[in-house]
Amino acid sequence: MRDKPQILGSRIVARSRLFQVEELDLRFANGTEVSYERLRGAGRGSVLVVPMLDADNLLLVREYAAGVHRYELGFPKGLVEPGESPLEAANREMMEEVGYGSRALEYLTSFTVAPGYLEFSTDVVLARELYEQRCPGDEPETIEVVPWRLSQAAELLMREDFTEARSIAALLLVKEKLNHGG
Repeated sequence: MRDKPQILGSRIVARSRLFQVEELDLRFANGTEVSYERLRGAGRGSVLVVPMLDADNLLLVREYAAGVHRYELGFPKGLVEPGESPLEAANREMMEEVGYGSRALEYLTSFTVAPGYLEFSTDVVLARELYEQRCPGDEPETIEVVPWRLSQAAELLMREDFTEARSIAALLLVKEKLNHGG
């Protein structure tokens, strides 16, 4: 495995409410020096939850996605609050977004999105043994809950409103896990 580049310096070159743009001065093992920019997050992680009502029925949410200015289908997700574990955050997000809690939460993996530019990861959690429990959330409008059959995953993947990479990867991961006795 290669040695990581040496960080010669770093500075914040822009800030927003959610992100900081950091410029890194790097020296690679071959002596090449370059500057990279990356988006730094707020230091909190995020979770994405795949809620399973039973062995074939999962819950999606349809909510507004400002980045693409349309409504998107995907799995419940959100930031881990200070003092929360990823599993606690997953259960809270489900209660806020789909009106269910879970008695069986299982951490599956962590995803990155555009790791060359974005310092951000999302923990993926499988939620089973659901029970009805609604908690108020911070969404500006009521989120539509859309039940979907896991056995119809191929149809979901072809939809124009199911394009978020983390949700697609989580769907395929859970489908593979459950099809092999997980």
